[in-house]
Parts: sequence; C-alpha cells; structure tokens
Amino acid sequence: MTILVAEIGWNFLGDLSLAKKMILSAKESGADAVKFQIWDPKFLTNGLWDYDGRRQIYEKAYLSEKKYRILKDFSVKNSIDCFASAFNIDGLKLLKKLNDKWVKIPSHESYNLPLINYALKNFQKIIISAGCLKKFELKKLINFIIINKALKKVTLLHCVSSYPLKPKNCNFEKFHYIKKMLGKVGYSGHFEDIDDAIYAISCGAEVVEKHFTTNNKLAGRDNKFSLTPDKFKNLNRYRNNYKDFMINKGLNLQKCELDIYKNYRGRWSKNINI
Repeated sequence: MTILVAEIGWNFLGDLSLAKKMILSAKESGADAVKFQIWDPKFLTNGLWDYDGRRQIYEKAYLSEKKYRILKDFSVKNSIDCFASAFNIDGLKLLKKLNDKWVKIPSHESYNLPLINYALKNFQKIIISAGCLKKFELKKLINFIIINKALKKVTLLHCVSSYPLKPKNCNFEKFHYIKKMLGKVGYSGHFEDIDDAIYAISCGAEVVEKHFTTNNKLAGRDNKFSLTPDKFKNLNRYRNNYKDFMINKGLNLQKCELDIYKNYRGRWSKNINI
C-alpha cells in the first residue's frame, strides 16, 4: 500500500501553532506521515536570496532542535509519523540525536553521495528525491544504491524540481526507469492537483509525497501549489480504493454476484443454456 506523505515543509513560516494545525489536518486527511525541513540559516551560502527577501523567510521558518522536537512530539501524540529533510551533515546529526528513524534527502542534495552515505549508516529508512539531476548523475546515484546494497533502506522518488509543475513536464519516463533499475520507486510531486499522484499510485509508487497546506492563500511560494485538506482526502480515497482494486478475486463467479446469478439470469430468455 502506497505511503502518503504530507510535506508541510516550511509552509507554517515559523508559526508552531499553525504547524500543529497542519499536522492535525494532514492526519484527518489521510496522511500516513508529515514531513518538515531542517536547515540552519548560518550555513546558507551567499546568493540572490540575500537581496530578494528569501533569507528572511528562511530565518523565520528555521526549525531549531527545540521547535522540531515540539512538532515531532505533537505528531507522535496524535498518532502520525513525523520526519524531515536534511540539507547537510549537521541536519542529519540533529535528526540522529532526536532518534528519527526516517530521513529525507531533498533533490538539490541528491548528488551529494557523502551526505547519503552518512544517512545510510545512521537511519533505518532513507527517502531520496531524484529531481534536478543530469542523466549521468541519476545513473551514478542508482549505482551507488545498488553497490552499497541499500535497496531495502532506500526509496528513490521520481521528482521534477519545478514549482508548480506543469503536466507536460512531469516526465514519468524517469519514474519507470527508476522502477526498472531498482525494482521499486516513489514519487514527489509538485503538480497543483492530485492527478500526478494518482498516476504514480496506479503505477506502483511505494511512497507518494505532496506538499500540504491548510490554505493556499497563506504566505510563501509553496503554500500556493500545495494540496489543501479536501484534495488530500480525495488522494487518500483513491489510494485506498486502488488497494482494493488490486485484490485478486480470480476468474470465477464471486459471492457478491450470487443474487444476480441465481435470480436474474435468463429472466428474459427462457431456452438459453451455457
């Protein structure tokens, strides 16, 4: 059964009370887990974000050890799994210190094999988004997973690092390539609705991750294209139905058909036998 992850990320913009509301809403909407992002602004390199307001947003949404522990404990209390993306070794060390079992390596660090290697040695489950990679880098990452015999630990997610993502750029050819090479695959989607996730579930995605918010009008880029609770509920409904669709009942008559079989067959045609 596909695991549904509601990525809250930094949609709460530092407001822990809003983050808690998002956790509860994700739980009610059918998410199996919520995911946040761990970074420290002191490690941020210089760039355009120093002049366009993004650094201030990063500082506002920064999750310290104390804040992340609060959100993690709140998730546990409300019976939903909680984990986070880490962008460097310091982030992984923080999550290890807090005894996280799962960890996510985001797309823009999926080329960072030392980071992934550290995660392999210290966590039970590693989810890696394979967005923003050149072809040779994707192949190198897949070979790294195979050579290190990490198939049981790692789920590689097909991802296109574009926000929001247009349908014509979803490129599920890469999804099928990863599945062919590793025998399994997941999906991290940035399409504004659930169609991409439905396709991924239908094609056997082990994990599906979608950005989640309680209101698309909240500040911040990601809130604009994130799934709201009603859409996430529809995705969960499809996920559950798909699980039932795949139950093998064989080729014979089912019990649920017996009434029609016994009482309706031949109702309008007296002399037909099979």
